Amino acid sequence: MSALVPKTCLTGKFFHQHCRDMALSEYPVILWFRSDLRLHDHSGVAAALATKRPVLPLYIWDQSTSARPLGAASRWWLHQSLHALDEDLARFGSRLIIARGQSQLVLADLCKKTSVKTVICSKTLEPVTEEFDRQLERDLAEIGVALERHLTGFLIAPGSIKTKDDKPYRVYTPFFKAAEAAGRLHVDSPPVLSTHEWPVPSCWPPTLPLEDLALTPQKTSSGKNWAEGFSIFKPGEAGARGALRRFLASGLADYEDGRDRPDKDLTSYLSPHLRFGEISPRRILTELDKVVRSTPRLVAPAEKFRKELVWREFNYNILDLQPELHTRNFRDDFSTFPWQSSDKDFRAWARGETGYPLVDAGMKQLWQTGFMHNRVRMVCASFLVKHLLIDWRRGEQWFWDCLLDADPASNPGNWQWVAGCGADAAPYFRVFNPITQADKFDPDDIYRRKFDKPRGTVPYPRPIVDHAFARERALDAYRSRGDGNDDSD
Repeated sequence: MSALVPKTCLTGKFFHQHCRDMALSEYPVILWFRSDLRLHDHSGVAAALATKRPVLPLYIWDQSTSARPLGAASRWWLHQSLHALDEDLARFGSRLIIARGQSQLVLADLCKKTSVKTVICSKTLEPVTEEFDRQLERDLAEIGVALERHLTGFLIAPGSIKTKDDKPYRVYTPFFKAAEAAGRLHVDSPPVLSTHEWPVPSCWPPTLPLEDLALTPQKTSSGKNWAEGFSIFKPGEAGARGALRRFLASGLADYEDGRDRPDKDLTSYLSPHLRFGEISPRRILTELDKVVRSTPRLVAPAEKFRKELVWREFNYNILDLQPELHTRNFRDDFSTFPWQSSDKDFRAWARGETGYPLVDAGMKQLWQTGFMHNRVRMVCASFLVKHLLIDWRRGEQWFWDCLLDADPASNPGNWQWVAGCGADAAPYFRVFNPITQADKFDPDDIYRRKFDKPRGTVPYPRPIVDHAFARERALDAYRSRGDGNDDSD
């Protein structure tokens, strides 16, 4: 089978002789982790343990099966998450095997050397990866290996709920209502991993040290560590469950009215954990339902949070419709939009030097912490594409590199929503006013002072563009496409 002729194995050398002597009667199964770095509420883990055979937990560093490589901040998170997963496996007497190379070659090599007949993994729902998986399933079948895939990180597979015309949803609210009517948003208690009896092989294949993947950023010549501020997060399954507990205990009650206030710490901080599959949306909904049953006054804020969670699912539905979502407009009629290309303005935006304090604070929060409040993300994105008329793709790529939670569907989906060229982007001609947004959502200047500290005797920089001028220019650009609408916020 030419597609799977292994040129290299896990370390570039063949297994040690004692690994070749592994008893064929063991027939291990490979549990291939991807964007599902947890052990609990994971149907793939449950399926692997149910075989009663030795389990080989595997992670393959292979950037060729996704639409684009991970950004720098996401790579940092991945390093921490893999380390946490390995520690969690160690509590069961197991370990994480780390490999690097083309996934199909690594899997073929390991299956042959260990007599594996089944590879179990999760569906990522990225169209490029889904296409790769279909070919991988055929290739593995040729060497007598079954590929078993599970939907572990989502509530709704793309296209699984459709309109009355049997078409995928392109507007969020009907999508949410259909998902709710189909019973997708209320779940029973998720399965819990048994804390005893994790079958391990008598011989372990070699593994790469995690450090060899070089996922963490290097310090600058001055010794500064860009990722130092990322430490406000705790990657891993334990960190994810801790974040959920804290949010339900102290953030949920005021979430409905206060979620747009960056000066209030009401964010769940679950998005990077969801991005890397350290917690499942099923578990989040289960815990949310428990809280609501015990405290009925939380029904309304819980419903608002549930809608935010399902927005992620909706973006994967859109990604399925447009696999090149990070490079192509979802709405084809935006192909002739008159974007500008000022590198000077883009650098000012990226550095938080626009002269608009809320925008500058948001961009500095992003650079310092790898995160940005959701309301501020919208304001910053709107400023780039509508005040500066810079192509949304440049901003999306910057967020992709800098965000710890950079998601292949949500990141481009949200940028296209703000730019007006995405799904459900109504009113797509809205121009966020960064001044009134700051007055409304950060009235006491708390958020702006936290991330965009006073510059001493240096006066605050003048705005790089006048808001009134920028607003009219943006509306003119939309009118040039035949849109005579007018709106600002």
